[in-house]
Amino acid sequence: MALVAALWLYAVRASPRMRCGLMLAGVLLLAALAASTSRTGLLQLLLIVGVASVVARRERRCVFDAEISRPSLPPPHVLLAMIPLYFAMALVLPRLAGGGVEGMLQRLQTGASDDHSRLILWRNVLALISERPWTGWGWGELSFAHYSTLYLGPRFAEILDNAHNLPLHLAVELGVPAAVLICGGFVWMVIAAQPWRERDPTRLMAWGMLGASILHSLLEYPLWYGPFQLVFGLCLGILWPSRSTYAVPGWLNTRVRGPFIAAGLIAIVGYASWDYIRISQIYLPRAERLPMYEDDTLAKAKGSWLFARQVAFAELTLTTVTPANAARMHALAERTLHFSPEPRVIIKLIESAELSGREDEARTQAERFRIAFPAEFTRWLNDKPGNAPLP
Repeated sequence: MALVAALWLYAVRASPRMRCGLMLAGVLLLAALAASTSRTGLLQLLLIVGVASVVARRERRCVFDAEISRPSLPPPHVLLAMIPLYFAMALVLPRLAGGGVEGMLQRLQTGASDDHSRLILWRNVLALISERPWTGWGWGELSFAHYSTLYLGPRFAEILDNAHNLPLHLAVELGVPAAVLICGGFVWMVIAAQPWRERDPTRLMAWGMLGASILHSLLEYPLWYGPFQLVFGLCLGILWPSRSTYAVPGWLNTRVRGPFIAAGLIAIVGYASWDYIRISQIYLPRAERLPMYEDDTLAKAKGSWLFARQVAFAELTLTTVTPANAARMHALAERTLHFSPEPRVIIKLIESAELSGREDEARTQAERFRIAFPAEFTRWLNDKPGNAPLP
């Protein structure tokens, strides 16, 4: 995103000194990108350089045809030179850092380990989609679906709460029809907007950042993070058709619209901030909590609307399972398993099932635990009193 912003500044700032500074900033950004060894970053760099080179070539053709007075972007050969410069940095930086540092070229050759490979991840997600293709598993249920499913082939080793591919994620949680409708609608809007006809530098910058975010969303999950959501929303706001293009209802043109919307947003953010501060006290050491939450912290945090599942997770992990509370803890563990199917939650579910007389369920969950988290399962089994086997 910084590279796209630098190209935009280069286009709108005519000062030679400013342009020299931006070119040096571009070299620094290339060095940072090479040091990150991000393969997604390399793909984004190729996309940005490729599109910018096409735009620069188009500008020079327009100058020749007297359509514009001067080009705004660097020459295409200067932009394309960023690619070999990147690979040169990727080759040199690991050697400067000393031994034991993985370089970008090494990552391209070896890739991720087998059980952490995106191909294994996507294969598991496709298997989940095939089980519920029409309605999906439900929003936020991918991690539970991954834990509770026994695959025929290799299994992704981590808790899988995102498909690392936006269309696949929508398909596995909402169903294939919804994914096709959402993604198809977005593609239709992009085609209708005809970004290849853009000439305005600011709108080109918005398209560039939007394109980088979408490309990233095909390999990771940036739109699940606030900063990327902010950029995505701002880009859509810049590119959205103006009111003069489409008719809007009359009440949208009133001057009171803005203050009311702003007041509503401030109220929502204020409530969310207060609720977050209140709930986060559970996860802090007693000495770091606010004075009013030092005692009975969990009880005071209950009743949250936004963070109810975080409160339930804290209650489950902080409470010891006993014969007296086994039934209640079992119900709580079953709900929390859909929020975060991690070893701590699974252990509570197994223990509460054992104490509630649900032996078959305890065996089933123990087997799923062994397959999903073999190291943690072995550690838990060894820590059981007397290494007691499951019933």
